Amino acid sequence: MMFSQDLQNVGISSRAQIRMLDNTFLRLVFSFTAVPFVGIPFVMWLYLLGDELAPTGIWISIYLICAVAVRLWHKRYLREAKENDAKIVLRRWLPRVNNVALLHGLGISSLYLITPQTHNFDFFLLLNISIAAIVAANATHLTPVISTFTRFFFASWGLLNFCIIWRLDNLMFIVLMLNLLYGFAIYRHALTSHAFFIQQARLEEKSSRLAEQFRQAKEDAELALLDKNQFLTTASHDLRQPVHAMGFLIEAIIHKNRDDALTPQLLDLQQSVRSVHLMFNSLLDLSKIESGNVRTSTTAVDIGNLLDSVMTLFREEAKSRALALRIWRPKRSIRVMGDPLLIRQSLINLIQNALRYTQHGGVLIAIRPRGSDCLIEVWDTGVGIADNEKSKIFSPYYRPELAWKIDSAGHGLGLAVVARCAKLMNVRYGMHSVEGKGSRFWMRFSQTTGEEKTAENATVHQNLTPPTPRVPLSGSCLVVDDDPLVTSAWESLMSTWGITVRCAACAEEAFAIVDDGFRPFAMLCDQRLRSGESGFDILKALFERLPDVSGAMVSGEFNSRVLQEAEEEGYLVLRKPLEPAKLYALLTQWHGEYAGQPY
Repeated sequence: MMFSQDLQNVGISSRAQIRMLDNTFLRLVFSFTAVPFVGIPFVMWLYLLGDELAPTGIWISIYLICAVAVRLWHKRYLREAKENDAKIVLRRWLPRVNNVALLHGLGISSLYLITPQTHNFDFFLLLNISIAAIVAANATHLTPVISTFTRFFFASWGLLNFCIIWRLDNLMFIVLMLNLLYGFAIYRHALTSHAFFIQQARLEEKSSRLAEQFRQAKEDAELALLDKNQFLTTASHDLRQPVHAMGFLIEAIIHKNRDDALTPQLLDLQQSVRSVHLMFNSLLDLSKIESGNVRTSTTAVDIGNLLDSVMTLFREEAKSRALALRIWRPKRSIRVMGDPLLIRQSLINLIQNALRYTQHGGVLIAIRPRGSDCLIEVWDTGVGIADNEKSKIFSPYYRPELAWKIDSAGHGLGLAVVARCAKLMNVRYGMHSVEGKGSRFWMRFSQTTGEEKTAENATVHQNLTPPTPRVPLSGSCLVVDDDPLVTSAWESLMSTWGITVRCAACAEEAFAIVDDGFRPFAMLCDQRLRSGESGFDILKALFERLPDVSGAMVSGEFNSRVLQEAEEEGYLVLRKPLEPAKLYALLTQWHGEYAGQPY
């Protein structure tokens, strides 16, 4: 048990001790198997000298039997090591292994005692060299358990040198001196090897602890991320509802306001709500991607049509700020391979980012074929990015210093979402910027010229071109939402546009309104209703009754499987909080389609 106690003093666990005992025991098994073959050359020499072979033959036979026994014993040890506690195995098997090593050492040197050629110096010298080679080999492989090696070493080397002293003469004295020096060197080497094995065991233990700590930290981080995403999934609807209502109410108040003194404050309030809106969209988009809930579907996408629908969302903002918003593209249709929703999200974030930090000039979106690829670029004449900040620009929550000076309401998530979308689609992306002159952000897609089916998605093909200037609308709209604050905001905003609104909190109320003869040109349904009904099911049922009416889902949920299915089936899904300008553009389009008017 000295070995076990020594290892405990240097911080080696029982499991590490077992591994070292495994190596030592395995080496003993090999050594027992190999030694009989070492005796065969001596038998041959004795045969050539005409001496008796029986003692050496018996020695070889005994060693062969011991080799088989030790091998069977080793298998038993392995079974017990798997079934029992490491401390129990050490307590039971370490003394046994030490005793086997002691007998093995005595057995090797006993060959000298039984050989009839005890006075043949050449024979003895060869035997001495052979035993020295066996001891040297075991000095490396038995030293993980130093007590096992010392028993083997002192038994074999001690018996051999005792025999030398027993028949000491001039030549034997020289051999004895050499043996003592050689034995000292072997023992020092064994101690060094043992220290190395101990150090290795400690390093392995430390590495295992670090790996376990890393695994635990990784699991904790993944659990925290899961909890965060679960919270956002659960709370996003309730958090978005008031922001959605505030945006509509502020827009309605600005439209009805007749006091010029209140206009700056109302515009500041509107900008603050838009900042919250931007934060919600970017944060939830990033959380959705990080949670692994984004299902990518690579298909052929008409990048021109997609870009047209995205540009519609920003034309009014650009015009209100006297910024040029232009597209450059080839005359022919360009189709790229990618996920239409992720491409759309990336373009929205890039254009929004470019407009936000451009005070003069404008933004250019370019579609440039490059051989078998297609480069999508967003140029701006904004503040640019300093050289020391370019490596961090796609990191979450990072915003350049120049951006803070223009708009302190951002959260540094837009470009991070672009980077995650690009990685999900396995496309290259990057940027080039000159401080004070502007930036160019790009994504490089594979271009396709085959007959692949182009993605058909309502969120891509809606051509929301807002009229300029705004003109009052007319007609009616049905809204299915059970939050009184939100329905009040719907009514307040749409009434300023000249639209009559009827609101329903459930399917029964919605069908009753339609059955009473109410004929809207647009229907908008929230997904999560307190009645437990699905807004998507209600919208589909309303479409069956009013097939000529346009409609969309409007929801604050960002990770709803029902809404994902709705988008995949071609239905338009709008996310709360909804920008009034985007809603106005959509209603204008629907009103024109319903009335059969071009727009």
